[in-house]
Amino acid sequence: MSSPSEAPVRPVPHQGSVLDVVPVMPVVVLERLEHAVPVARALVAGGLPAIELTLRTEVALEALRAIATEVPEILVGAGTILSPAQAQEARDAGARFLVSPGATPALLAGMLDTGLPFLPGTATVSEVLAVLEAGVTEMKFFPAEASGGAPYLKSLASPVPTARFCPTGGITAASAPAYLALPNVGCVGGSWLTPADVLAAEDWGRVETLAREAAALR
Repeated sequence: MSSPSEAPVRPVPHQGSVLDVVPVMPVVVLERLEHAVPVARALVAGGLPAIELTLRTEVALEALRAIATEVPEILVGAGTILSPAQAQEARDAGARFLVSPGATPALLAGMLDTGLPFLPGTATVSEVLAVLEAGVTEMKFFPAEASGGAPYLKSLASPVPTARFCPTGGITAASAPAYLALPNVGCVGGSWLTPADVLAAEDWGRVETLAREAAALR
C-alpha cells in the first residue's frame, strides 16, 4: 500500500454517468486501512466494480489512496464530502467521483472545482431544484427511507423529469428493487454489502457473495 509520504494519485475522470456503473453502489465505512484493498477486490470479484468510501474515519483518505493505486479496475469515489477542502483532499487521494449528504452553494462550487463527477445530496423538492439550477442533474437522495422512500421519488419523476438519483440511507436488498424500478433512479447506495461484523472477521468471501447478489438486482 502507498504511504502518506508518497505523491498523491491524480485520478482519471470517469467517462459517463456514475449512476449507470452498478445497480447498487457499495457505501463503505472502513476502520482499518488493511481492509481497503481486500474489500475493493471482493466487490470487483462479485460484479460491482465501484465503491463509495465514506470519509468518516481517520484512515479513510489513505484507504481511498490504497484502493485507487492497487485496485485500478474499480471506480472509487469518496462519500460524506462536507466541505470544499475535503473535496480537494479526496480528489488528490485518487477519488474519481464525490458524494455529499447535502448541498450548499459553497459545497456545490467546491465539488465542481475538482472537475470530478459528483452526486450532491438532496432530500426536498426545493433542494433538487437548487441543484438543477447549478447545472447538475444527477444527485443523491438522502436519507432515502426517512425522507419518503421510493414513493417519494416516484412522485418526483413527472414534475422534475430531468433529475436522476442514487437513493441512499436505510435501503436493503429487499427494498432496493422498488427503487431500481423507478425511471428517475440510476442506482441505489447499499451499506448492507459490507457489514461491520463481516469486515471485522475479514470474511471477504461473504462480501463477494453479497456483491454478486446485489449485482443481480438490475
